Amino acid sequence: MQSTAWSKDLRVTADGAGVVSHAGSVLLRMLADRAGLTGALSAAVARRGRWPVHDRGRVLVDLAVLIADGGQAIADIDVLRHQGEVFGTVASDTTVWRMLDELGPVQLRRIAAARARVRARLWRMFGGPPAARAAGREIGAGVVVLDVDSTIVIAHSDKDGAAPTYKHSFGFHPMLVTCDNTGEMLAVTLRPGNAGANTAADHLDVLTDAVAQIPATHRKRLLIRADSAAATHAVLNWLTGRNSPRRQVEYSIGWSIGEPERAAITTLPTAAWTPALDADGGVREGAHVAELTGLLTLAGWPPGMRVIVRRERPHPGAQLTLFEHRDGWRYTAFVTNTTTGALQWLEARHRAHARVEDRIRCAKDTGLGRLPSREFAINAAWCTAAAIAADLIAWLQLIALDGDLAKAEPKRLRYRILHTAARLVHGQRRRWLRIPSTWPWAEQITGAFHRIAAIPAPG
Repeated sequence: MQSTAWSKDLRVTADGAGVVSHAGSVLLRMLADRAGLTGALSAAVARRGRWPVHDRGRVLVDLAVLIADGGQAIADIDVLRHQGEVFGTVASDTTVWRMLDELGPVQLRRIAAARARVRARLWRMFGGPPAARAAGREIGAGVVVLDVDSTIVIAHSDKDGAAPTYKHSFGFHPMLVTCDNTGEMLAVTLRPGNAGANTAADHLDVLTDAVAQIPATHRKRLLIRADSAAATHAVLNWLTGRNSPRRQVEYSIGWSIGEPERAAITTLPTAAWTPALDADGGVREGAHVAELTGLLTLAGWPPGMRVIVRRERPHPGAQLTLFEHRDGWRYTAFVTNTTTGALQWLEARHRAHARVEDRIRCAKDTGLGRLPSREFAINAAWCTAAAIAADLIAWLQLIALDGDLAKAEPKRLRYRILHTAARLVHGQRRRWLRIPSTWPWAEQITGAFHRIAAIPAPG
């Protein structure tokens, strides 16, 4: 009886006043304003010669805040709209639909340029991006790591562009690029479900957009990581061609193991294999790496390309090829143009590309996993809003949070920070959001607010 007695004297009424739900989302909205994103987007999507009731940049930011806050439908904008005492005037869902419908290719290019300018300002503020890491150490001073990958977004109705996918599902096949240093989503391209995983033109388009998002002063040392879908002549030649005396572009891209690679593996002596590293930098038992470059004919591929192979004892239930059944090892390979560093380190650096899967999962939990419209163009605009939402979360963690919250996934941030309730009171000619003192993360919320408020206003 004691376990159920907690509700015995509980009553619920609908006559409360001054209570704000999702109070933590104030941090995201305020961050967008203080960073200059709202103003930059307002200029980018302003309707020439027309005066809408709602500023389109404000509407786009509010949509991004809604998505970051966990909203899955445009109608969820009402969560912000019906708390006008805190957020002021927020557009209706009809206005949000109208705004998305207005975002054609020209507007999306302007939005991308605005995002790049704001990103450059923020990166200057915190002295450049934090160092990307692999195997327990920094990848390199000043190296910006870009991870490109594609994913399947399931559609449950016959939407424009939805089609059967290579995974025998039905939906869309977007491609995106994230920054491993910061967690930002630099670029995303919505594609029909039947788009190829290894389409070189799509890789080049999204990589071009992503590199344009990197502030110019930080493009001197880039590392591009991808799986074997990007291992095409066009992509590798493009990456190689971007190197110059003033700019170093390295790549680490998965490589399919075919008959030439299998023949080379069989000729490797035992001494050619060196122990692989685990995620913390220690020796990984039962895993080794070796180089195949000198044993392969790589005519037609870019000069300086190296092929590195890894072998590992498979986990129970793993599906092995006939070649792998012969000796019981599971093999994977990748190519890189990095000329220095131990093989174990280069292989561990490449395996850190797996973090993009976590970023994709978080992106699907932040707008990318559920596209709202039957029209392809509106869904493409929604993907841009989802990328802005991912950036806002990344900036919040980089600028305003620390400890575990600075590394938490969006779902945990929502439970602990964004969905926090507060009481709104007026006094001293100010509005005060009072977080309950018993809330375990109250100090982190107030600290984040003060850090964001201290950001200099954009010039």
